Amino acid sequence: MLNKVLPLDQHGESMDIDIISKALANPLRRQILQWLKEPEQFLPVQECGGSFERGVCAGHIERLGKVAQSTMSNHLSVLQQAGLIQVEKYGQWSYFTRNEALIQQYIEHLKQTL
Repeated sequence: MLNKVLPLDQHGESMDIDIISKALANPLRRQILQWLKEPEQFLPVQECGGSFERGVCAGHIERLGKVAQSTMSNHLSVLQQAGLIQVEKYGQWSYFTRNEALIQQYIEHLKQTL
């Protein structure tokens, strides 16, 4: 039987394999992770304040997804609850980045167990 919960990460948080797997089951959420991995391939850097250092603004992700704001907000929330993305607020703007450590830990878990 597979462990449902991955061991603690460097921040002392455990990661639920089922929650992560369910988050990744949706093609748009996988696409969001790709956009966040290489935003320069999908967005003009000048639209994002000259760099992606802070991450990608929620509005830009919404535009790329071509879905309603509420739908995109839900997808981002699912990814965030799974721990796959992180959000930082700067004033009224929310910037999203991938949680590379968790993603790598999840990949390693799959390699070892499947």
